[in-house]
Amino acid sequence: MAQTPSSPSTERHDPPLVAGEREMLDAWLDYHRATLLVKCEGLTDQQLKTRSVEPSSLSLLGLVRHMTEVERNWFRRVLVAEDAKPVYYAPGNDDGDFDDVEAADVAADMQRFADEVEHCRRAAGEYPDLDTIGKGARHGREFSLRWIYVHMIEEYARHNGHADLLRERIDGRTGD
Repeated sequence: MAQTPSSPSTERHDPPLVAGEREMLDAWLDYHRATLLVKCEGLTDQQLKTRSVEPSSLSLLGLVRHMTEVERNWFRRVLVAEDAKPVYYAPGNDDGDFDDVEAADVAADMQRFADEVEHCRRAAGEYPDLDTIGKGARHGREFSLRWIYVHMIEEYARHNGHADLLRERIDGRTGD
């Protein structure tokens, strides 16, 4: 059942213009996390599931689900070596985060994203040194916490550009 559009409620704070490296990275990552949610606000479930254009399976809900997986991968699996199983994809269904949105429970997926972000925020907070090397690896390679932060900011920035285009297609709303 489609929900009624909600009113904007996501708090998004501009990153500081002058700050230490860790504070700056945390602020930019949180800014981009909030930006994705702002792009989703006020839309019905069906609008959040709306695909960009054939043959793409890109949708706003798919982006939220994808970023849930990205957060899990870098902060849980790579940084702390947690055995965090994928939520939306599986072998043979590599793009389940994007492809399987039609039957998705939007409220549950949005809550899972919020919970994952909070979990990852706490995990990163356990490591004050940005030069910390993650306890896990990806494709046999090690990554510093600094690299993870920069990559996450880049990943969100790219997908927030997609979200901006999707939102404009859905209801004409533009903005940062």
